[in-house]
Amino acid sequence: MNRLFLPAMIAAMTLASCGNAKSASTNEEAAADSLPTVYFTTEITPQALVEIFNQLGVEPTGNVAVKISTGEGGNQHYLKPTLIRDLVKRVDGTIVECCTAYGGTRQDKAQHWATIHDHGFDTIAKVDIMDEFGQMNIPVSDTTHIKYDIVGDHLANYDFMVNLAHFKGHAMGGFGGVLKNASIGVASTDGKAYIHTAGATSNAAELWEKLPEQDYFLESMAAAAQGVHDYMNAKSQDGTPRVVYINVMNNLSVDCDCNGSPEAPKMQDIGIAASLDPVALDQACLDMVFNHTSSDGDDSQPLIERINRQHGTYITPYAEKIGLGSTKYTLKTID
Repeated sequence: MNRLFLPAMIAAMTLASCGNAKSASTNEEAAADSLPTVYFTTEITPQALVEIFNQLGVEPTGNVAVKISTGEGGNQHYLKPTLIRDLVKRVDGTIVECCTAYGGTRQDKAQHWATIHDHGFDTIAKVDIMDEFGQMNIPVSDTTHIKYDIVGDHLANYDFMVNLAHFKGHAMGGFGGVLKNASIGVASTDGKAYIHTAGATSNAAELWEKLPEQDYFLESMAAAAQGVHDYMNAKSQDGTPRVVYINVMNNLSVDCDCNGSPEAPKMQDIGIAASLDPVALDQACLDMVFNHTSSDGDDSQPLIERINRQHGTYITPYAEKIGLGSTKYTLKTID
């Protein structure tokens, strides 16, 4: 567990070496109080998932969406219904998804429903493919590449969202966490093509012909994630957050749940992390992976190499730059 606190320890040591120790300690505590909190547990159980949600201190009201990835047919690394069931019931939520833009078993709506059924999600809760019947545009603050975000039109039906992501590798983004789950995950088929091509096209048939520079894609993901974050929080009447974020760090393959034949994980499970700040949460999970000390049978290097290959770490500082959240955080364990 000590490796999880390495960044904080280094910061504390630096402060202690500069001038008056008491003043440094006071400044450190004040700085920590102003940072977003990322809650963490090494337990990956249904009970731990409910407990870490409760730590966030936000009670859902109205119609609650639980955004997950239902996993491509053939994939076995997605978050299992047995793991998430208690949390979905705790928030009285509807599991929500959108169709993909790359073929497979989830771009076609009928096949997507069959995959949802095969993976058992419709046995634990109501499920809604948000773009099954249509899509809509929502605003984005950062219009550098995309001028709006194209999402499933059923997003309008929800008053609160639990962004429940499986943190793991991703072939195009380097890694997938809550930022990807909010952007690519909430986007319709057209919206996914629009983000992947950094605004060049919303036609999925043209996606692979119009892939942009990698950083433009990552910037577009950050902009879309901010669009969903702002859209949900705009539903609040009193400033109470209307979206919360959870990353489950298990089955840490270099491949995403959108891959029907993912590589086997080389790294052992880490835990569950949660925050009201999506940037802080994904950054904390990245830090856990990059600060991990590998051993026989627990090798973080394949995942790190996948993230670095796609410049995946760039998305968090860019998301911070556009005002979505903070790359600095306070990590609080609840074990």
